[in-house]
Amino acid sequence: MEGRKMNTKFVFLLQFLLFLSLVLCESDDQAAPMEKTEQQALYLMIQGFVGRSWNGSGLYPDPCGWTPIQGVSCDFLNGSWYVTSVSIGPILENSLQCSHNAIFTPHLFELKHLKTLSFFNCFSSPTMLPSNSWNNLSQTLETLEFRSNEGLIGEIPPVIGQLMNLQSLVLVDNSISGKIPQELGNLVHLKRLSLSGNRLSGPVPTSLGKNLANLLILDLSRNSLSGPLYQSLGGLTSLLKLDISNNLLNGSLPKELGDMKSLTLLDLRNNNLSGGLIQSLEQMISLEDMLLSNNPIGASLNEFGWEKLVNLNNLDLSNTSLNGEVPNSIEGLGRLRFIALDNNKLSGSISPRLGDLPRLNALYLNGNNLSGEIWFSEEFYERLGSRFASWGNPGLCYKGGVGPAGVRICKDNEQAKYFDSKNNVIRDDIEQSSSQAEILASCACGALVQLMVVISVTLL
Repeated sequence: MEGRKMNTKFVFLLQFLLFLSLVLCESDDQAAPMEKTEQQALYLMIQGFVGRSWNGSGLYPDPCGWTPIQGVSCDFLNGSWYVTSVSIGPILENSLQCSHNAIFTPHLFELKHLKTLSFFNCFSSPTMLPSNSWNNLSQTLETLEFRSNEGLIGEIPPVIGQLMNLQSLVLVDNSISGKIPQELGNLVHLKRLSLSGNRLSGPVPTSLGKNLANLLILDLSRNSLSGPLYQSLGGLTSLLKLDISNNLLNGSLPKELGDMKSLTLLDLRNNNLSGGLIQSLEQMISLEDMLLSNNPIGASLNEFGWEKLVNLNNLDLSNTSLNGEVPNSIEGLGRLRFIALDNNKLSGSISPRLGDLPRLNALYLNGNNLSGEIWFSEEFYERLGSRFASWGNPGLCYKGGVGPAGVRICKDNEQAKYFDSKNNVIRDDIEQSSSQAEILASCACGALVQLMVVISVTLL
């Protein structure tokens, strides 16, 4: 019994020693030094943004150890702690928040191991991005983000093009103006470039397409960019998402866009692009979203090989001056969820096969010159509800019962179209009815003649 107690005590002793060794090892790392210059630069940098009353040394004497600062991360490198990430803005309850008079101080660029720098809803009064010193972070900085800073004004400093290891540059929903500097094309490791929601003007730089072969996301939407889309954009062969919507772009779509075979999103809505749907877009076999609405693109909808875009989910071509009929090839795109062809110059009838698309939950055909009878099922109308629109087509009608809003009921003597599923063709009810009437009439006339002959013979 006593031996068993001794063994138990021995096990407890071993566990305690193991726990003690782990604590000591951890405390050694936490007690590792942080360079005084690094620590002081961190305090002064934060103080410039949150206000002079912020007492960093008193509140956080060991910012990379037992008194961490929310939004600040450190790495243990070469026997010392260094700041590698700084995030300022009201993201979490105890996050660092900028004062009304937030300013950049030179101490920011003394953090020589900084990899990530992010500001959210920080600058409310007019503040400009520093025009120099960014090259001090050229060997380390990988992510630079400024989001929702109404007071952030001025131009994008060309020196940012010297951040050679930068992988993500996000300047979204600020008040930045001027042109996009060509120097951003030097960021050869860049994977994401988002400059949306600013006041940028001028053309899309040709350098972006020539040098950024690793770019995955390019978002320049909601600015005032003008001029054509240059052929060099086709050089972004790794691109997954291209969004230049809500700008002032003009000219034709460059055929080189078709070289982006990995692209899943093409969003060019609300510009002034023209020249038709170029056939090279058929090569975008990975495309899921084609959004081109509110551009005077023109040309015929039938001249495009829709059957090749087998991964298409969303097709928005509303108000694009397209003509011709709705092509049958669209009916084979089984992944389609959203189709908007409204406010164009489309003619012809509506194939009921569109209603058979298994994932379709929105179909807008209003404001065209479509005609004939609509042959969708009641289940289709109930499923889509207000997400189906066909009003504004004077030649369209339906036979009665549940039908689309704004479309009249077909008249009895109206030439209504119907779909012959057996022969896979569309025919005219009136033609079929007329031929049947002619047969019946001829039969009736023949019977009447025969009756008159019989009566005459009987009387004789």
